[in-house]
Amino acid sequence: MSDVVDNPAAQRFELPLGGETAVAYYRVDGDQVALTHTEVPKELSGQGIGSKLAEGVFETLRNRGSKVDARCPFMAAYASRHPEYAALLVD
Repeated sequence: MSDVVDNPAAQRFELPLGGETAVAYYRVDGDQVALTHTEVPKELSGQGIGSKLAEGVFETLRNRGSKVDARCPFMAAYASRHPEYAALLVD
């Protein structure tokens, strides 16, 4: 299961990584969630952390029945490579 947690006060999903945290920022508009920006600590890039974060975000939003506007290029690219999340995306 995913270690990704929602932090609604900060409008971001977080993946704690020891002393670091990977984050995916979002905005909510009704039942739609706009994923706006993703950050992975520089020293952890290239280790699949972003993909683990994205999977947790999309699984969380699918479980909530949310529609997703993947404005963040990384999240949009992840969704395009994982057709199981296509139904979540808005045009």
